[in-house]
Amino acid sequence: MAANMYRVGDYVYFENSSSNPYLIRRIEELNKTANGNVEAKVVCLFRRRDISGNLNTLADSNARDFEEESKQPTVSEQQKHQLKHRELFLSRQFESLPATHIRGKCNVTLLNETDVLAGYLEKEECFFYSLVFDPVQKTLLADQGEIRVGSKYQAEIPDKLAEGWVYTRIQEKLETKVWDPDNQLKDPQIDQFLVVARAVGTFARSRDITLFHAMDTLQKNGYDLAKAMSTLVPQGGPVLCRDEMEEWSASEAMLFEEALEKYGKDFNDIRQDFLPWKSLASVVQFYYIVEDY
Repeated sequence: MAANMYRVGDYVYFENSSSNPYLIRRIEELNKTANGNVEAKVVCLFRRRDISGNLNTLADSNARDFEEESKQPTVSEQQKHQLKHRELFLSRQFESLPATHIRGKCNVTLLNETDVLAGYLEKEECFFYSLVFDPVQKTLLADQGEIRVGSKYQAEIPDKLAEGWVYTRIQEKLETKVWDPDNQLKDPQIDQFLVVARAVGTFARSRDITLFHAMDTLQKNGYDLAKAMSTLVPQGGPVLCRDEMEEWSASEAMLFEEALEKYGKDFNDIRQDFLPWKSLASVVQFYYIVEDY
């Protein structure tokens, strides 16, 4: 009985054709339809047969790198072939399938450097993945970040400029200075100015946007407190700084929360599918504001 019980998070086989291998999917939701049937919303995982020859070559290269870096025991050509049938590629693609098409559970794990590849052949219904397949862009990417150590990952620092050499590049065309730590103001003066900015600019709210505006005001006025204060509180009234938190409605915030749960930090997909009227910069900034709360 327990073998026929499926839960969110289970990896399962789906049958879509009697002549093809079972599909492997991860259950995200189980919903009952209006006619009483159960439908599963699932994450798609792909086999090597589902991706192009070029991507298979890339997967082979990734496998060789993994074997070298993790010092894998030598395996036979037959075992290498069998391992290719145990390798899957995760995706961010979802689909809905009838629960009646489920044909059992399997185990899928993210490959890590402590794994022994041959061990997957000793277990039934056991698969692994290390790359994510994008069916739209036709790309394969690593599912997790990695610490890159070694000479090939180190920056090449150029020699120091010779004494007397004239620096010919125009700084103004390269970057914009937004703060000068060597300004003439003392720390207590800057702190006091920031207190005033919080009080008059946003009615005593210490949001980051308020502090950014205050420091920008000091920079633009040459760190002259009198001029900066006049700019901060012009005759028409104090400047009210607004950040993305105040530009978003409650319904937009709920959409963002739903999208974040579905796509993770894939901000392009979040914007495209849930918030197309927002700019990408707005979506990213809102994420980092919300993350701090």
